[in-house]
Amino acid sequence: MGKKHSVIVVGGGPCGSFSALSAAKTGADIAVYEEHGDIGVPSHCAGHLSLSGLNHLGLLPLPKKVMENMFKSAVFCSPCGKEFLVRFSSPVTCVVNRELFDKHIADLAVKSGVEYHLDTRVKSLALVNSFVRGIVVSRNGKNKTLASNIIIDAEGVSSNLLKKTGFQTLDRSAVVNAVNAEVDKTDDVQLDTVEVYLGHKYAPGFHAWIIPRQDGSAKIGLATKVGNPKKYLQNFMHNHPVASKKLRRSKIVKESYHPIPLGGAIRRTYHNGLLIVGDAVSQVKSTTGGGIIFGLLCSRIAGEVAAKAAKSNDCSAEFLSQYQSQWKKAIGFELAVMRYLRLMLNRLSDEEVDKLIALCSRLALGRILEKYGDLDFEGTSLIKMFRHPATFVVSLYFLLSSVL
Repeated sequence: MGKKHSVIVVGGGPCGSFSALSAAKTGADIAVYEEHGDIGVPSHCAGHLSLSGLNHLGLLPLPKKVMENMFKSAVFCSPCGKEFLVRFSSPVTCVVNRELFDKHIADLAVKSGVEYHLDTRVKSLALVNSFVRGIVVSRNGKNKTLASNIIIDAEGVSSNLLKKTGFQTLDRSAVVNAVNAEVDKTDDVQLDTVEVYLGHKYAPGFHAWIIPRQDGSAKIGLATKVGNPKKYLQNFMHNHPVASKKLRRSKIVKESYHPIPLGGAIRRTYHNGLLIVGDAVSQVKSTTGGGIIFGLLCSRIAGEVAAKAAKSNDCSAEFLSQYQSQWKKAIGFELAVMRYLRLMLNRLSDEEVDKLIALCSRLALGRILEKYGDLDFEGTSLIKMFRHPATFVVSLYFLLSSVL
């Protein structure tokens, strides 16, 4: 075995780097192993993030080159073209360059003393008497076992290490396949407004989006539970009654594909010598598919607990269970509510979605969302909003439509 680190992190994405950064702040010896040769490549999502979430994580302000745009509004469009607008008085979300965002967090980790090993694939976890004691890596065709007090698995939705070890992995039946594309131009798009398009006809099991950038280009995409996302994207661009007009002159200049886990977090996110974070355990909002803010929040907890475990020389599952207790206290309720909302939304027909969007607009639900809405903590926001009759009416329609 080579040098033994206090903590080894598998994966150099934002969750892996933020785990490493959080652990390194305690003075622990941290190393990150990443299979790709460059941090942030390939990019896997549009990078639409809440400003309050970034601020809570201590990541604001971001470097100017990372931030592509900020948004005050969101418009939700039904399959037949009905719209429901939510507008805030100041920006509440932003879109970032994901490659540069990932690099920014990695740079912060490096400045805190974290070692990065790129072009190094982690083949498996090293198990000794039911304890994870390190990892087996492959580089330049050679395998090597590296020892560590604790491993943080931030490998992403593939969950390959968990599969090989026989640990529980995320619910594959609740995974949707997404396509993210960049287009050169759009027509009649408000630069401060994100557009969300609902309906099974265009994105069965999820939704489509248009996220404008300041230079007039945009990030568009969708995810689907069935079929080929590329075909659904073409149908969305050319046939949607609203989006097709905005994208009629758009040319796709870049596209990527990736799965999004929407089934809620797995039952156990820790083992002897191991913590698991981010998409690998589906710490993802089932309503929007956003996994960065919640993933980073959980990664910070994982890094702190891992450093504490290494320092106390107690990396047992019993000690590490405090990681799960802490992240569940922070976002467990939100994940449960969002999962329930996703299941109900998926049961609505396109005609029912049309009626729901029209009802939200007619009852001016956007004003209530502006006052009480938190884009990350949707469950908590829902409880606050229930005191208003309009929210109750919309919720009652939503519930009845999804079960009848």
